[in-house]
Amino acid sequence: MPPRLFVEAALAADRVFELSAAAARHVQVLRLQPGDAVTVFDGSGGQWRARIEAMTRRGVQARSLEHEAVERELPLAVTLALSMPAGERMDGVVEKATELGAAAIQPLLSQRSVLRLSGERADKRRAHWQAIARAACEQCGRNRVPPVHAPTDLAAWLLSLGSVPPGQLRWQLGWHDALAWHEAAPQSAAAASLIVLSGPEGGLSDDEQSMAARCGFVMVGLGPRVLRADTAPLAVMASLSLQHGER
Repeated sequence: MPPRLFVEAALAADRVFELSAAAARHVQVLRLQPGDAVTVFDGSGGQWRARIEAMTRRGVQARSLEHEAVERELPLAVTLALSMPAGERMDGVVEKATELGAAAIQPLLSQRSVLRLSGERADKRRAHWQAIARAACEQCGRNRVPPVHAPTDLAAWLLSLGSVPPGQLRWQLGWHDALAWHEAAPQSAAAASLIVLSGPEGGLSDDEQSMAARCGFVMVGLGPRVLRADTAPLAVMASLSLQHGER
């Protein structure tokens, strides 16, 4: 199977384009040569058969040959909104959530968040996470890269959502008065989109949970065990990916 590479430039038939520095390094590590086949995608849908055209000290050029209308997206568009876990755990969430089919990822700052980002630091971290999502798509076969949105205050984000549109579900993960997973999961079969709200290690505060409920979020439980902030959203994505993968 030819290597898969994400291309930032819009692709078209029989177009020569320059690979990004990251993609060029990948080609060099694999010791590819002019004439070798690669698969490229630009995130707009489908993928392209392509071949390496030239390799110089300045970079690597490839030529797009034939478009293939291949999609590996879940039929349920899942937005994963989570209070950012500290350290490198958010990196793992972005990578695995992308592999499992998340349509978008929204990092949040809640009252009990350990990781707090703003300004230039937030911009750099967002760019880093977006690069992780692109690399995960290269690996897993997805041709649409989920956007990783800018870190946002939870309260402001909730207010921006507006009323629940037809065909959308909104779940917040928790324990108190929660709908059991085996009751909630089947409801997603008839939905077009789902927003999953997951809190930090200490959970969302009572005020945040109440605000989410007023914005249409239903409390959903994941069983009797307490899951880490980076485990809970991935457990949801894994279950939904299996449930909707063959739909």
